[in-house]
Amino acid sequence: MARSVNPLPKSASHGVWAWACAGALAGVLGALLAYAPALWVQQAAYAATNGRVVLGDSRGTVWHGSAQLGLGGGAGSSDGARLPGRVQWDLALGLDGLHLALQADCCTALAHRLTLTPGLRGWRLQLLAGESTWPSAVLAGLGTPWNTVQLQGPLRLQTPGLTLVSTVDRVNVEGTLSLEMPGLSSRLSTLRPLGSYRLLLQGGEQPSLDLRTVEGSLQLQGTGRWTASHLRFVGEARADAAHEAELSNLLNIMGRRDGARSVITLG
Repeated sequence: MARSVNPLPKSASHGVWAWACAGALAGVLGALLAYAPALWVQQAAYAATNGRVVLGDSRGTVWHGSAQLGLGGGAGSSDGARLPGRVQWDLALGLDGLHLALQADCCTALAHRLTLTPGLRGWRLQLLAGESTWPSAVLAGLGTPWNTVQLQGPLRLQTPGLTLVSTVDRVNVEGTLSLEMPGLSSRLSTLRPLGSYRLLLQGGEQPSLDLRTVEGSLQLQGTGRWTASHLRFVGEARADAAHEAELSNLLNIMGRRDGARSVITLG
């Protein structure tokens, strides 16, 4: 005589279905995250920067993707300029946070590598040693005054390593980062080049910015200091005596004119 099979108790049956639904949901969420479209990165970059960083024609996924990178004048602005080629990113989740490798066809020989580590009361962003060269013309996409000055020439970014640490009321900077600007020129002046310049970010208890002229007829200098999360920069631009007429329009745009110099203030 065949034995009868007792059905599972109702409570056990409900438990099986609950675990099955939870497993299916976890699988769906895992697949969604694994194959999340690169368009999400495009939208997040636009929202986080209020339209200043613009990604277009995004392809791939959030984790491995590429796009055309440009700068914009902000939400609702018609200004914009794109870098030639595409940028590629690889994003990975590790025990110590998110790891990002970013490479641009036009501007990086090796990928820039960053690690973002979240904390209970802030975050830590580490940029590993690296260098790259970017076209200054892309700054025109940010709108005024960059679209008026229209700089031309390379921007060489170098760092032996830089770390930003966010706490409750401030962002601390550790390490250094330099921006070399050799042979810059502007469409506002027939004098080419204007000169070569160096901007240095120095971390420490009170992070600082230092702008200096390496050589050139347009003399730039200035210093900046961070207090908490606020930057205060004061500098000036001058033309050498032989080229004052050629540089007058540019000096008028760069800051508040004071005789032969133009005073530059930020913050």
